[in-house]
Amino acid sequence: MKTAIVILNWNGKKLLEQFLPSVVNFSSQEAEVYVADNASTDDSIEFIKQNYPTVKIVKNSINGGYAKGYNDALQHIDADIYCLVNSDIEVTKNWLTPILTTFKTAPNTAIIQPKILDFKDKSKFEYAGAGGGFIDLYGYPYCRGRIFNHLETDNGQFNDTTDIFWASGACLFIRSEVYHQLQGFDEDYFAHQEEIDLCWRAKNEGFDIKYVGDSTVYHVGGATLEAINPKKTYLNFRNSLLNVVKNVPRKWFLFVIFSRLILDGIAGLKFLAELKPKHTLAILKAHISFYANFFKFLGKRKKLQKKVDYNKHTSVVWQCYALGKTAFKELK
Repeated sequence: MKTAIVILNWNGKKLLEQFLPSVVNFSSQEAEVYVADNASTDDSIEFIKQNYPTVKIVKNSINGGYAKGYNDALQHIDADIYCLVNSDIEVTKNWLTPILTTFKTAPNTAIIQPKILDFKDKSKFEYAGAGGGFIDLYGYPYCRGRIFNHLETDNGQFNDTTDIFWASGACLFIRSEVYHQLQGFDEDYFAHQEEIDLCWRAKNEGFDIKYVGDSTVYHVGGATLEAINPKKTYLNFRNSLLNVVKNVPRKWFLFVIFSRLILDGIAGLKFLAELKPKHTLAILKAHISFYANFFKFLGKRKKLQKKVDYNKHTSVVWQCYALGKTAFKELK
């Protein structure tokens, strides 16, 4: 299986200096390594050319964010499997083998995520993906090993291979045929949660998504946009709402939309109580953008099949904040 590892870069020379070596050293025998550059203005490209001549470079004409950046770059990359890797990911020896084996033995599997641990504390799961993602009743994403901001210690509890609902865009493997069948990422998201939408659409088409715990990578997280940045709050809240409009099955749709307006309002008040007014404002802006895009995304919804009932658990918000359940195994 011809595999392409594609690292999206924007002015990330320091990250490439730190993390590109592990990707090249532990991947070059099984895959070709690419850097998709989003019109960087630093000397990232020169650094790659001088130090890693085997790494192929795809230059995008603009910085279209994560979604458009990959959509533009992958048009120029020929492979059976795309591995989309953040520039702040450290990979490990033999990380590709169990994932490529799973693709070979499970032909209906379209997307795979490895175990994602925290680069800064390698005993902990990392926020963006952890042990594989799910969606709760109200459209809020959570992971095995990460319930909101509560991160579990890796004690081998997720060393399995199992079906999940969504795979993290921090390190996401996808069959190229499926990627193009789905027409790639929705560029209206720009960044954050576009991978959840992609996975949701893949499930609606009948494909499987898996987590393979025998493969491990370490993620810095927030290297390009820190968690404390209100822009990240804005994108996460807005794009989560867009996911609801675009993908939630009809029987839940109105209930979820109404509930999210209330729950997001509570989240805004919580930020105010924590003296974080910029994040409250970010949620308000997210809702304004959501209303402005509502009918556009309603139109996209009509083009999708509605086969997937997504909530394996009830409300992760209720279970976490009301019942104090912060580990995946505690959820009902």
